This record gives sequence, C-alpha cells and structure tokens, in this order.
Amino acid sequence: MDTTTANRYGLELHQALMSRTTVPPLRLREPDMTVADAYAVQLSMVRHRLQTGETIVGKKIGVTSKPVQDYLGVFEPDFGQLTSGMLRTEEEGVDLSGLIQPKAEAELAFVLEHDLQGPGLTATDVLRATAYVSPCFEIVDSRIQGWDIRIQDTVADNASCGVFILGQAKAHPRSFDMALAGMVLEKNGTLFSTSAGAAVQGSPVNAVVWLANTLGALGLPFKAGEIILSGSQSALVPVTDGDELVCTIGGLGSCRARFHSGARA
Repeated sequence: MDTTTANRYGLELHQALMSRTTVPPLRLREPDMTVADAYAVQLSMVRHRLQTGETIVGKKIGVTSKPVQDYLGVFEPDFGQLTSGMLRTEEEGVDLSGLIQPKAEAELAFVLEHDLQGPGLTATDVLRATAYVSPCFEIVDSRIQGWDIRIQDTVADNASCGVFILGQAKAHPRSFDMALAGMVLEKNGTLFSTSAGAAVQGSPVNAVVWLANTLGALGLPFKAGEIILSGSQSALVPVTDGDELVCTIGGLGSCRARFHSGARA
C-alpha cells in the first residue's frame, strides 16, 4: 500500500471518529492489505488526532487472548496509541454519545516512572520502570461497520481504541502476584465474569514486555508518565445508558465505570 492510500484511509477513519459513523471494512476494499499497511493507516489516523491538539499519553495492547487471536487469524497481539482525548475519570464516567458501538473490557494499566526502550527488555526491566499499576476499563469502539473486523481492520482503526478509565487504586507491581491475582467483574451489581492475570500472555507484565520490545525495534520508546494498557482480562461487555461496571483485582483494588448518554453525569 502506498503512502497516499494509507493517508486516505487514515483520514476516512478519523472523519468517522469525529462524526460517529462507520465505514466498510478496509480488508474488503484492499484485499492485499498487510498488517504493516494497517499500521501505516493507524499512524495517519492518530496524526489527525494530534493535529487537533491531543497528545500521546500511552499505548494499548490488544488481541492478547488465544480465542481472539484465533478469530482474527493472528498469532501475536497488536497495539494502538492512547491520546489525551481518550482519558476519562471514575467521577465523570463515560459519555456514550461520543462513541459509536462501544464495548467495555477490564484490565491492568501500567504507569511508567522511567523511560523504557527495547528490544532486549525483560520483565525485570518493565517492573523497574513502572511507578505503579491500577485497575482500569478500556471502552473499545470500532469505526468499522458492525464490528466486522479482522486484524487489518482493527490495527488500522488504532486497535479499536475508544476511551479508558484509570482506577484510583494503585500498587507497585511487585507488591502482589499479577499472574495469580483474580479479577471479579460486576455489571449493575451482578457478577459478570471472573478471571486471573495469567489470562493475558501468562501475566500482564509479559504483554508489556512484548510491546516495549516490539515498539523499541521500531525506534519507539516508552516515555516516563505514559500509561500502558496490558490487555483485557475479561470478555467484552456491551454497555448502554445507565450501566455501571466495577472490576476488582485481588491485592490491588477496584475501578468503576458509569455510562451515561451525555444528558447527565
């Protein structure tokens, strides 16, 4: 895919984001589209966000579970860029009027204290560079019609980034076992799912190591202060106006996400 085509699709996806509309799957319009092509489209889409005044605040890892990898026909995770316009707080909740077809997932976020650049990094390096971890919700959203995606579509669409909420609970990653720590996800006061950190590449830190090394090989470092979403530990949760989700990670604490239509907070 040439640069002009990649930029055209990047602009199309950004316009869909801004107008809260969807577009046909890219892979059906570009049958020869590679994952590398899709990342070129992603960079173009993100560049348009930055031109509106947003800044990069971190990265996200997606497609970390084997069932999702099998569905998309890939054998490693993908990644997207987190911008300042995506960050929400527990107090404000999530305004659904700004999203298209949102679904929520619960995971662990790493907040970095030091710069980190691969390749060649280990879990020890990531732990040393991490200021703290927090439970969080990522509300994924697709600009692709009907969530009809394969790996090329979701990568191009900035890994289906929507918005995210960083929980107020904090802990140093060495203070509890991230792989064995259980997660309980409740929807409107009722148990929705349970899981453990080991569901994410054996441990959330392994997913962060993979991303740091992958981006490092491309000359893209992690920066101090950045937020790294390590990949979902829950199934996707459909959300509508009035829903409330709470995820609790053993040894760490909880994150709460309230969803509203914009008419109220």
